[in-house]
Amino acid sequence: MQVSVEANEGLERRLTITVPADTIDSAVKSRLQQLAKTQRINGFRPGKVPVSVIQKRYGKAVRQEIAGEVMQRNFFEAVTKEKLSPAGMPSFELKKDEDGHDLEFVAAFEIYPEIEVKDLDKIKIEKPVVEIKDENLENMLQTLRKQHASWIEADRAAKEDDKVTIDFVGTIDGEEFDGGKAENFALEMGKGRMIPGFEEPIVGKKAGDEFVADVNFPEDYHAEQLKGKAAQFAITLKKVEELELPELNDEFAKTFGIEDGDLNKLRDEVKRNMQRELDNTLKAQVKEQVLAGLVETNPVDLPAALVKQEIDSLRRQSMQRFGQGMTGNMPELPDELFEENARRRVSVGLLLGEVIKSEDLKVDQARVQSMIETTASAYEDPAEVIEYYKSNNELMQQMQNLALEDQAIDAVLAKASVTEVNKDFDEIMNKQA
Repeated sequence: MQVSVEANEGLERRLTITVPADTIDSAVKSRLQQLAKTQRINGFRPGKVPVSVIQKRYGKAVRQEIAGEVMQRNFFEAVTKEKLSPAGMPSFELKKDEDGHDLEFVAAFEIYPEIEVKDLDKIKIEKPVVEIKDENLENMLQTLRKQHASWIEADRAAKEDDKVTIDFVGTIDGEEFDGGKAENFALEMGKGRMIPGFEEPIVGKKAGDEFVADVNFPEDYHAEQLKGKAAQFAITLKKVEELELPELNDEFAKTFGIEDGDLNKLRDEVKRNMQRELDNTLKAQVKEQVLAGLVETNPVDLPAALVKQEIDSLRRQSMQRFGQGMTGNMPELPDELFEENARRRVSVGLLLGEVIKSEDLKVDQARVQSMIETTASAYEDPAEVIEYYKSNNELMQQMQNLALEDQAIDAVLAKASVTEVNKDFDEIMNKQA
């Protein structure tokens, strides 16, 4: 085998490979002899078909098949010999392919870029420092109470955060319009479900009151015939309800799995959950800053093949998420929608891979165990979840990959310029929400 390497623009390479004639000719002859033993042809006994007959009938197809196998095998031998790292599969072009002559073909492909991660000290990281205070815990308990609240009828005027039951009829210039009428319509006030101006007249009214709400449909309203129109809604208020929060007592604690109803245990459990969510949020924020800084300070030439693979992967994920797997009923989403994200993901993958290589990082099994335990702590039976992870090779591999990625992030973080900034719990978590 003879190999010549041509470096094209960027990461593109072309290998011209020549394979001696006897290599392919002997392989074709051997394949034809095998066919002669198995083919049934009229006029010949099974296994007694002359090779010349097989050659005439199948020779061209067999040579094409052998040529494909030879190109694949010799390509991989050539890139190994030339110490090249292909990024994606090559395209092959046959140049010469005749009986009794050397086979010559060209393999075009891209290689992985040579990467040197540098200037890590120029990456600036703002690391939030957050303490969960008593007021944050009490606010969370209040949120839990609201989530478990119930609506009860109230004999008073409606307020902005009540639920009301109403009948209404909408008109424009005195004429009713489609979709503008309802009976026993339950409306939670303050949720932004109705057009501007509809809810305001309800506040201060009692059950049995009848009144009119003057409104203007927004210019961007979804119904074309109503855009920008002035309308009147004749409303009858039939019922006012208010939220009744459950008492913060033993029974409330039991609803969260605290069997003895100890409120202090509930507070401890809630705070642990808050701390876990906070830690995950802070970790994600710092990680995003590290990755952004890494990409910015270390521009990388990206193999188009890897970017295309990532685009295809993102497109499949999007189609599954929005089309629920029914991709046949959805139009093909264009590459442009995913290209920017794909390029960033490929850059991050290449750069983190180089950090792992240059720092000689190996998976920290203690970190893997800690990550599994943290994940399991969110479930009712953590021990069962931990055992499930340990018995599932695919999940364990995923967790090991995440651990190694975190180790690479830590290695970059150790060299970056980090400034700690005190932040309030609500500021961090509300922004995340």
